[in-house]
Amino acid sequence: MSPSPDSRPETIGAHVGVVMIGRNEGERLRRCIASTSGTAARVYVDSGSTDDSVAWARSQGVTVVELAVPPKFTAARARNAGLERLREDHPGLVFVQMVDGDCELAPGWLDAARDALERDPGLALVFGRRRERFPERSIYNAFCDDEWNVPVGEAAAGGGDVMVRVDALTAINGYDGEMIAGEDPDMSIRLRKTGWRLYRIDHEMTIHDAAILRFGQWWRRTERSGHAFGELADRHPGLREPDWRRQCRSILLWGGVLPILVLAMVLLAIVFGPLWLVPAVAFAAVWPLQALRIAARRRATLQPRQALLTGAFLMIGKGAEMIGLARFQIGRLTGRRSDLIEYNSGPVRK
Repeated sequence: MSPSPDSRPETIGAHVGVVMIGRNEGERLRRCIASTSGTAARVYVDSGSTDDSVAWARSQGVTVVELAVPPKFTAARARNAGLERLREDHPGLVFVQMVDGDCELAPGWLDAARDALERDPGLALVFGRRRERFPERSIYNAFCDDEWNVPVGEAAAGGGDVMVRVDALTAINGYDGEMIAGEDPDMSIRLRKTGWRLYRIDHEMTIHDAAILRFGQWWRRTERSGHAFGELADRHPGLREPDWRRQCRSILLWGGVLPILVLAMVLLAIVFGPLWLVPAVAFAAVWPLQALRIAARRRATLQPRQALLTGAFLMIGKGAEMIGLARFQIGRLTGRRSDLIEYNSGPVRK
């Protein structure tokens, strides 16, 4: 399953490739491509950009793959296309770094990730610390920065920015190109099911630029998470780490059952009298109490204000997750896959 010690790579240029994916990333893509300039094997996969992404990438000497439609654009499909092109152009490729076009690779990351994979032949995938570029610009960016801060050590799943063994990834047929969200943990779990291990190393990896400045953007991103949780729970029903079925039950409770109960009590109060408002208020009070519980747990790693906002928005977000979960279930029952849920659809220039 793992490459032999004799096949270890000697140089970054010969054995490590980079797949960048994006759509209308603007200045973010420029930073991403610039951060990979020391890598000979690199490809940018574009999903229908209307800005100058394709032309600019080519002007920098980067191989470009433009995805056609149909089928639908997905990040998973883009990553697969990028890896396929890299393997055609560089048959000796051993490791591939996947990176989103709104991210910039940190100095020294490619060497550190390659070294970690070389030292431990049982590792299929490694990732490091992803940081948000402008966490101070909005509470939503700050939420992302906290989300990326996962513990160092053995990991249950990786995200969009990872370095992975090419042989391991191709053995599981890469990413599932039909998934509109959750394709990264799905790929990670399939690697684990075949005996591979994943690891978060103690090294700076990427600087991410979410550019989430409005509530609507955050809501759409959270809705996409709900869709991903639903599909991951459906694909991996027996999994306990991560336990996506439990996550879905939480969404159903906080984003579905309790709101319906409160609404039902209010309607009963309108019809039969204000006494029914008592249980309505009691049920409604559960949300802020749960938000405070979350905030109390997060005080260990966050400032008090940030902890309170995290608790509040995690509970508000249950409504968005419920919409995403419902979209997945409706699509599953009707046989129609959901369209992309985008929260940043236009060019970003800074």
